[in-house]
Amino acid sequence: MVSPKKEQSNGFFAAMNSGLSVFSNAMHRSVGGLLGYEGVEVINPEGGKEDAEEEAHRGRWKQEERDSYWRMMQKYIGSDVTSMVTLPVLIFEPMTMLQKMAELMEYSNLLDRADECEDPYLRLVFATSWAISVYYAYQRTWKPFNPILGETYEMVNHSGVTFIAEQVSHHPPMSAGHAENEHFAYDVTSKLKTKFLGNSVDVYPVGRTRVTLKRDGVVLDLVPPPTKVNNLIFGRTWVDSPGEMIMTNLTTGDKAVLYFQPCGWFGAGRYEVDGYVYNAAEEPQILMTGKWNESMSYQPCDMEGEPLPGTELKEVWHIADAPKNDKFQYTYFAHKINSFDTAPKRLLASDSRLRPDRYALEKGDLSKSGAEKSRLEERQRAEKREREAKHHQFTPRWFDLTEEVTPTPWGDLEVYQYNNKYNEHRAAVDSSDSIDEVDVKLIEFNPWQYGNLSAE
Repeated sequence: MVSPKKEQSNGFFAAMNSGLSVFSNAMHRSVGGLLGYEGVEVINPEGGKEDAEEEAHRGRWKQEERDSYWRMMQKYIGSDVTSMVTLPVLIFEPMTMLQKMAELMEYSNLLDRADECEDPYLRLVFATSWAISVYYAYQRTWKPFNPILGETYEMVNHSGVTFIAEQVSHHPPMSAGHAENEHFAYDVTSKLKTKFLGNSVDVYPVGRTRVTLKRDGVVLDLVPPPTKVNNLIFGRTWVDSPGEMIMTNLTTGDKAVLYFQPCGWFGAGRYEVDGYVYNAAEEPQILMTGKWNESMSYQPCDMEGEPLPGTELKEVWHIADAPKNDKFQYTYFAHKINSFDTAPKRLLASDSRLRPDRYALEKGDLSKSGAEKSRLEERQRAEKREREAKHHQFTPRWFDLTEEVTPTPWGDLEVYQYNNKYNEHRAAVDSSDSIDEVDVKLIEFNPWQYGNLSAE
């Protein structure tokens, strides 16, 4: 199988281990001599050649905040910090992980085109371009809020797509999501695994993503690359996703293998994606190339992976315009996700939009956001104590835990399956003539209303 440019991978990790820059003596003193750890590095991914100390001071942390945060976090080096650390709202964006999952729906029209496409290889071009399209949003360096157990997010009024996600487990943190329109059904079980490295964190997507194209019943399986969040404390925080993305047509055996180039010295290679669509015999059929923050193109190729004579690159996806100088680097679609305009009638009280900590941060009140975040976390701990004392098992409302355990490159995953109850709920609400006009902003956030939590 052809695997373009993968030979550069080993050189990247060698550079990572040796350190990309050296801090000045002043910066060493500022963290008590702890900067010898190899996970701490400073790099300007935008390509500048500023002095390392100057670059370090451009991080989001003030000097006293960096010192305090480092003292708090150093004991977690090498650990999975997915849910074991309470973080300040200073580093958060006003969105939850459930809403972040919904950002994959921005370019859902690409899945519509995949469903309509008769060419099996071009179908994978559209589908993989859809999977790549979300990485522009993923480059944001703010952390989403961890959902409360039982929290939900629902979205309607977007290209005919209905989206529902639910936090189905707290330890380990797991979310399940389902989206659907006339062309496709999207199902995901998501469980992130992390490794804290000091000034960076590796994020491994221990999840399963399946897309069913309705016209022919084709099922696609997606395995994304891992992600690295760099310069958490020192320097400009930035995100990189070096490695392979593999999308497999489980019905035919065809697959697309795309390689995300690692960010090299002074930003070289950042954003670049190259790869091929292969048939079931692992012979290249179409080459794909582009940048995940800009556009993707494709071109038919021969058995050696070279472009066929008389053909040319054709653009399949291009990033939409984004707001200028947005505080949280949001796209217009990200703002749409937070808006009540995309909320359905009779919004569930467990919806992420209603979280008081998220809403306070959106309004710029960090003090209130921090207090509300602490209150929610304490209430969640109290609910867990009460539930365990009564020997109750939390039961998600919209997804069922199956007996299936699927392997991933980063560990086994318990699979949750959409149970269609949300479709029934929405149909009942939409057909009702007795819905009272309610200001949804006044609904009290309540993720503890589901399952058998309060049953005696």
